[in-house]
Amino acid sequence: MLLLALCLCAGAAQAMAAGNLLAHGARDGAAPAWAIDVASPPGWTRDCCTYAQAIGVNAVLYQGEWTGKPQRVMVLNVWPRKLPTLAAEVQADRKHYRQADPAAKVTAITVHNPAMPCAATVYQGTDHVDDVVVFCDPGHASGIRLSWSISFDDGDPAQRALLDDFMRVVVGSRYAHYAASAAVAPSARSR
Repeated sequence: MLLLALCLCAGAAQAMAAGNLLAHGARDGAAPAWAIDVASPPGWTRDCCTYAQAIGVNAVLYQGEWTGKPQRVMVLNVWPRKLPTLAAEVQADRKHYRQADPAAKVTAITVHNPAMPCAATVYQGTDHVDDVVVFCDPGHASGIRLSWSISFDDGDPAQRALLDDFMRVVVGSRYAHYAASAAVAPSARSR
């Protein structure tokens, strides 16, 4: 049984070294160093250290050229856990959004990430921009929480395909304790 567990851990480490490591951060207080591993959908550019760092997030995935606009960009944020539960994270986000746009439509959607619990919200704003925000909790020992988000112009003809790619990224995301190695990408900024 121990041999099987060691083989599984070695396989996970090889997957990260093979190019699926998207972002990682250093130890922050009680939160140990972390890594987020996910395969990108075809046609999406991964960035942890140029545009992501410039806008203050841990990583972004985008198609085509970087425009600096939030629409059609998948955004990963990772932070040391402060609120007691995943539900509290979601409620705080919804409260903040409704304060900014009281007339917005807010809808909960179900997400099934097999590696960690996640909770998603679709915000349909009066600004005619729809936002999808997914909060995930990799567990108490991780010391962190993370979120994925993406925005679309209301009525964007590619919205369904973009949302499908986004949800594949969300459900494919994996947390791992990070140990520095020469075989992985440069560090993403930790929040």
